[in-house]
Amino acid sequence: MAALSQKALLESVPTGLLIDGVWRPAEGGATLEVHDPATGRVLGRVADGSPADGVAALDAAVAAQAEWATVAPRDRSELLRAAYEQLTARAEEFALLMTLEMGKPLAEARGEVAYGAEFFRWFAEEAVRIHGRYAVAPNGATRLVTMKQPVGPTLMITPWNFPLAMGTRKIGPAIAAGCTMVVKPAHETPLTMLALAALLTDLGLPKGVLNVVTTSHSGAVMEPLIRDPRARKLTFTGSTGVGRTLVEQSSQQLLRLSMELGGNAPFIVFADADVEAAVQGAMAAKMRNIGEACTSANRFFVHESVAQEFAEKFAAKMAELVVGKGTVKGVEVGPLITEKARHGVDELVRDALDKGARALTGGAPLPGKGYFYAPTVLADVPANARVLGEEIFGPVAPVTTFTDEADVIARANDTEYGLVGYVFTRDLSRAIRVAEALEFGMVGINQGIVSNPAAPFGGVKQSGFGREGGFEGIEEYLETKYIGIAL
Repeated sequence: MAALSQKALLESVPTGLLIDGVWRPAEGGATLEVHDPATGRVLGRVADGSPADGVAALDAAVAAQAEWATVAPRDRSELLRAAYEQLTARAEEFALLMTLEMGKPLAEARGEVAYGAEFFRWFAEEAVRIHGRYAVAPNGATRLVTMKQPVGPTLMITPWNFPLAMGTRKIGPAIAAGCTMVVKPAHETPLTMLALAALLTDLGLPKGVLNVVTTSHSGAVMEPLIRDPRARKLTFTGSTGVGRTLVEQSSQQLLRLSMELGGNAPFIVFADADVEAAVQGAMAAKMRNIGEACTSANRFFVHESVAQEFAEKFAAKMAELVVGKGTVKGVEVGPLITEKARHGVDELVRDALDKGARALTGGAPLPGKGYFYAPTVLADVPANARVLGEEIFGPVAPVTTFTDEADVIARANDTEYGLVGYVFTRDLSRAIRVAEALEFGMVGINQGIVSNPAAPFGGVKQSGFGREGGFEGIEEYLETKYIGIAL
C-alpha cells in the first residue's frame, strides 16, 4: 500500500462522532482542536460531543445489543482477524497518526501498532473458545449447566498515551464476547481511535456495535451514561484519581468494572544481577513511551555494591538518547503530551534536587518549541523526595540504594499503587521469593517490559482491578448463567 503524506493521512481520518453506524457532527456543530505536542500546531478539528450525543451513542449500543449477542462466534472471530490483518497492513499509517497527535517516535508507534493489533488476533482466537460446563449435582437429581453470555452495553474510556493499544485491548474482547460499546477516547489523541473505528466499520462491523464520542467535556458526557441503568459495564484506563470518581459514579448501577489505574513501579537491582542487562532493562522499563506509561519504572532501588556502576552506565545510556520530533529519522525520545505535563515532571525533579539529589544527566526542560524534557537520571535521591512517591509520567529515573532484601521489599511495597514491579537477579530462589512478596499485579524478572496480549494485564491496591489480555481478558465481558435441570 502506498504511503500517505501527512496531509493526506490527516484528511483521511473521520472528524465526526460515530453513532449507530453514521458519522455525524456534534450537537450544535461544536469541534475541538487536536495539537501536535512536538510543535504546538493544530493538526485538525474533530467533533466535540455533548451529553445529548453521549446518550444517543448509548441508545444505539442498547438497540444493537440483542442482535449482536446472537452473531455466531466464528463470525465475530473472523471480523477480528480481518481487523488484525488490516491494522498490520496499514501499520505505517496508524504509526504516523499516533506520532503526530501523541508525540512518540515512529519506531515506538510502530511497536504499538504491532502490540495493539495482537489484541485483535488474540481475541479472534478466544471468541470461539467461550464455553460453560455440564455437571451432575451431588445428589444425582439435578443437572447443573452453566453458560457464558455477553455482559451487555459497555462504556469505554481510553487514555492518550497508547491511543491504539488501549482501544484494541478493550474493543477486542468486547467484540469477541458479543458486547456493544460506547468509546470515549482522550481528547488529546482522538484521531487514532476515529481511524480505528473507520477500519472496523469498513470491515462490516454492524451499526451500533461500536459508537465513538470524542469530547472535551468528559465528565459531563460520561457521568450520565455511567448512571444510566441500561449500561452494564465500564472499563477505564487512566489516573487513580479519576478512577476513584468513576467507581463512585458507577456504584449507583453496580456496573461491572475494569479499572487500569496509576502505577509507581519499583525497579530492584540485586548485588548478583548482570549490571549490563539491568541497565538495558532499565532503559526499556523507564523510556518506553517517553516514560508516559503506567508500567514505567518509577523508583530504582539498586544494591549499594553495584549502585555506582549501574547509575553511571544508566546515565550514559540516557544521555545518548536523541530527543526531537517523533517523525524525524533517528529520534528516540519525543515530547511530553502537554506543557502542563512537562511542568509537572520538572516540579518533581526540582523538588528532588532541592532536597539533595544529583542529576547525573538531564534535569531540565529543553528549550524551543514543543514539550520536550531531557532524559534524566537522579542519584542520591532522599526518601522524602516527591519523585519517589508520585507517578512521574516522564523520562526521569530516580536512583536510591539498599543493602537488605527484606528492607527493599518493604520499601518497594510502601506505595498505594500495585501495578508492576521489576527485579534483576541471577538467583532463581530470590527471584521467586521476591516476586511472591511484591504487592503488585505483575512482576518482570530480568526484563523491563511485561506487557503481552497473551498475559493478564492489571494491578492491585490503588492501581485498580480486573484484567485485560490473556485468557482472563474476555471473562471481564462475560456473565455466568447457571441453569438447574431436574430429571
